[in-house]
Amino acid sequence: MKRVIVIFDIGKTNKKILLFDKNFKVVYENSVRFSEIEDDDSYPCDDIEAIEGWMKSEIEAIQKKKTFLIKAINFSTHGATIVYLDKDARRITPLYNYLKPLNFDFKPLYDSNGGIEEFSRKTASPAYGMLNSGLQIYWLKHSKPHYWSKVQTILHYPQYLSFLFSNKITSDFTSVGAHTAIWDFDNMQYHDWIKKENIELPQPKPGKNSKITRVNGQKVAIGKGLHDSSSSIIPLLETHKDLNREFILLSTGTWIICMNPFSKEALTSAQLNNDCLCFMTPDKKQIKSSMQFLGRVLEVNTTELSKYFNIDENHFLKLKLNTKLCSDILLKSKFKFFPNDIAEDFKGELNILDGFMGYKEAYYQLVYEITERVYIGITRILDSKNNLKDIYISGGFKKNEVFIEFLRQMMPKQNILFPEGKNASALGAAMLMKEYLDL
Repeated sequence: MKRVIVIFDIGKTNKKILLFDKNFKVVYENSVRFSEIEDDDSYPCDDIEAIEGWMKSEIEAIQKKKTFLIKAINFSTHGATIVYLDKDARRITPLYNYLKPLNFDFKPLYDSNGGIEEFSRKTASPAYGMLNSGLQIYWLKHSKPHYWSKVQTILHYPQYLSFLFSNKITSDFTSVGAHTAIWDFDNMQYHDWIKKENIELPQPKPGKNSKITRVNGQKVAIGKGLHDSSSSIIPLLETHKDLNREFILLSTGTWIICMNPFSKEALTSAQLNNDCLCFMTPDKKQIKSSMQFLGRVLEVNTTELSKYFNIDENHFLKLKLNTKLCSDILLKSKFKFFPNDIAEDFKGELNILDGFMGYKEAYYQLVYEITERVYIGITRILDSKNNLKDIYISGGFKKNEVFIEFLRQMMPKQNILFPEGKNASALGAAMLMKEYLDL
């Protein structure tokens, strides 16, 4: 049987299982989607019971088939998701959705910790509500005492999935350092407010720490799990560790996250106020980043373009790249769809559409404005003295030729590159488990 590392890569939409061999080639992959259910406030959320059942059944099926020998399992999930366990290690709450709006006053927390600006700077976490998992904990404690009274253990999503197989309470740096508002980046430890609120959290350990356990009678190493964005940069860090080349990774999808693992400067208030934050590597080093909801912006507005011009919603996929059109739009450097901030519904100024010759010109203008915001995001996370050579693009936008061409023209001194293969988050999680293949 071929020895493999199993990775569960759990996104908001797709839930994947991937098997990696010793050369980190994917030898098996399966992807599913689950219908959302409602939480106790009637807001959509993931069906965690269905996800748990699917994961366990996948492992059992692989073991029974005996084509592959599972030596290690690890997990990569989206962030901003918390699981609460009672004294019997049973889940207490639904898996709350990080997009859930919170009608809750966090002012007492901010005011008692230096004010919102200083608190956010120190925790490298813009005030994002539910997107700050620490604020989720604070919200649950102060708004749902019937749940909170039962809470014995608090885990981030990756570590909960790890717990399902290892029965071990763990934490990791990538999860606590991902815009959680619980980590003090000045002192690189949990922020004091956690202790003041009598909240107990497990101490994070380096990413390669795993537990050897038995899964259906077979000895398997269970990883602690990682936050997916931080995991996606691990393969590049591995390949660049002996090179003197600074790079930035653009992790693209619904969010576009620009990540700079070479920044040595502390996050400033100005950066924080412009969607910048810090993630962490599995070994506790900061990754200065900017995070914008631009994939969602593109999705919403291409739908509006298709309606206006009465063409197929995926028509942009059929467009042939026109580099001159990119140059012409870039020369004008004018924001038309979004002359100001992006609206809450993500829609641009659609009343301008009658001013375009056709769909193609409108689409190029839309992508230009998104790319310009990405460019600004990149420049904001660069240190004053930097040696940026390469920009890697992973995720859905690497297939968008118009976006890539605009970025190339905006940053002619840098190389625009694409990491080999796909599933970067899963690959990063697998690389941390390499030593267990010979277990």
